[in-house]
Amino acid sequence: MAVFAYSSVDSVGKRVNGRLEAVNLTDLEMRLRRIGLDLINADVTDNTRRALFGSKRITRRDLITFCFHLEQMLASGLPLLEGLTELRDGMDSPRFREVIGSMIEAIEGGKTLSESLADHPQVFDRIFVSLTRAGEQTGQLAEVLRRISEALKWQDELAAHTKKIVLYPSFVAVVVFAAVAFLMIYLVPQLGGFLKNLGQELPLQTRALISVAGFMQDYWYLILGLPVALVLLAAAALRYSPNFAFTFDRYKLQIPYVGPILHKIILSRFASTFAMMYTAGITVLDILKIAEDVSGNLAVGDAIARASSLINEGQNITSAFQAVGLFPPLVLRMLRVGESTGGLDQSLLNVSYFYNREVRESVERVQALIEPVLTVILGLIIGWILLAVLGPIYDAIGKLKI
Repeated sequence: MAVFAYSSVDSVGKRVNGRLEAVNLTDLEMRLRRIGLDLINADVTDNTRRALFGSKRITRRDLITFCFHLEQMLASGLPLLEGLTELRDGMDSPRFREVIGSMIEAIEGGKTLSESLADHPQVFDRIFVSLTRAGEQTGQLAEVLRRISEALKWQDELAAHTKKIVLYPSFVAVVVFAAVAFLMIYLVPQLGGFLKNLGQELPLQTRALISVAGFMQDYWYLILGLPVALVLLAAAALRYSPNFAFTFDRYKLQIPYVGPILHKIILSRFASTFAMMYTAGITVLDILKIAEDVSGNLAVGDAIARASSLINEGQNITSAFQAVGLFPPLVLRMLRVGESTGGLDQSLLNVSYFYNREVRESVERVQALIEPVLTVILGLIIGWILLAVLGPIYDAIGKLKI
């Protein structure tokens, strides 16, 4: 099928632009009509352009809305196709309306809901599809959708915690760098000329300050460009070198203060996903295979793969996790109790709760620590500048004969 860039209008006359796959213009017009749009015009585009300049990304909040409303409709006895149609007509995102419209067509053509979800891997990941398939097989689709909705809300909360770790110190660091750059590039050179005109030998700290300011003036493009070049080089290495990507992910978890928090976030997500899929009736080995692919960290994914191999060889879950060093002893004891009592899913939920609480407390501690540390660093730099500038001035004043 070709990819069309189209212009259309909705039921209230609002213009809607987007991209959609269709066999021809007639097929495109029918697909748009199913999602409540009337075609104005369309041009064939290519998949490369679509990938680079595609429609607005479907957010996690859109998925939460989708799961919540579809679960409510199914729980009330509404047929699946009718529920999807209601959802399609009520979605604010044109891109999501297109996806749901395509799902409706696939189900009308004989596919199951999980198969129609699998046709859109950029929207619904393997966990989403696997849980939906399990819900269809057990007749508990509404319950599974409710759990997915809760898991997505929890993931949204974890993402917010992760952003707090990165964005706040980055913002403060930029402010500190800007203040230091202003002092070094604009203020210090002017004061340096004045100090040299005093006609006396400058102390070491003053000469060092003037040298640093001169370097920043002469090579400012290196100071600004080198970090950007290093980031681009690292991004290319992460993309094209699996060994570098694995090493980077492993050492990322060892960064002081931040690394342990990232590790806890990953393990919390893993435990919650494991519990949800285990409750839905998915086998342990299948769960671990999916978790390996979606862990978000190659080092953790490798540990999960090794644990899966040990379980496949006959070891129990607790022993396998202990052998690969995936969880600390306290969590392993919780897993051992859950495995021996048959309540592994509840034990994993307890693990998720434990790590979730640890993440909140760790983020709060790091945030409380970052602000005074950066303030001290800025104060030390400003103090060095003032000492280097004011010291020679006081010496010169002391030598005056009044």
